Amino acid sequence: MSTKPIALVVGVGPGLGASLGRRFGREGLHVVLAARQRAHVDPVVETIKAKGGSAEGHALDATDEASVERLFSTLDATGATLNLAVYNASGFMRTSILDASAAEFERGWRVGCFGGFLVGREAAKRMAKSGAGTILFTGATASWRGSAQFFNFAVGKFGLRALAESMARELQPKGVHVAHIVIDGQIQSERYAPLAKERPPDGLLDPDAIAETYWQLHRQHRSAWTFEQEVRPWVEKF
Repeated sequence: MSTKPIALVVGVGPGLGASLGRRFGREGLHVVLAARQRAHVDPVVETIKAKGGSAEGHALDATDEASVERLFSTLDATGATLNLAVYNASGFMRTSILDASAAEFERGWRVGCFGGFLVGREAAKRMAKSGAGTILFTGATASWRGSAQFFNFAVGKFGLRALAESMARELQPKGVHVAHIVIDGQIQSERYAPLAKERPPDGLLDPDAIAETYWQLHRQHRSAWTFEQEVRPWVEKF
């Protein structure tokens, strides 16, 4: 079991979550990747290990308090320090308010915001005690703007941004850097392959480039900490 400082990423898929894991793995951290489905995590773990890094994967329902607490207790048992935690889970759903169900709305909030609270709280407990660490939350355009038919997504992201802001104000005087990253645009993926063909080169967000931004936030000197960082393609209107 590794005793290297830990970088935790909650919400791992083939896009940004995978890029974050690979980027942190190159820095000598022990990367812990968590997602609802282990199938999303295992290939990334193997890639990190194949390149000489240290990593492990966990299946996790980030909206279940007991599951989140068990994961952090597992990390505590290693005796390693939690150095970096990223909440990257998202409950994206586009629905007309005329057709929406209460269950769908609640799920959007639970994944988008409540899970961030659970993971953020547990990370904060450990980092505040040690007086160091970084907690990063993945936001979106919906963190600022509730577009038509995106209320399920926007409510969770609005809440997550408020959570991050409140945490930053409380924890930064304790030595813990809390930041919120607004991803304004579509990330390169198979889903957006048709859109990529319509745009000029680099017209969609490169997940590896986003991951580099997260790492640089973690590396910031505490005399010049950033709370909110925006990333968008050069062709994106804003």
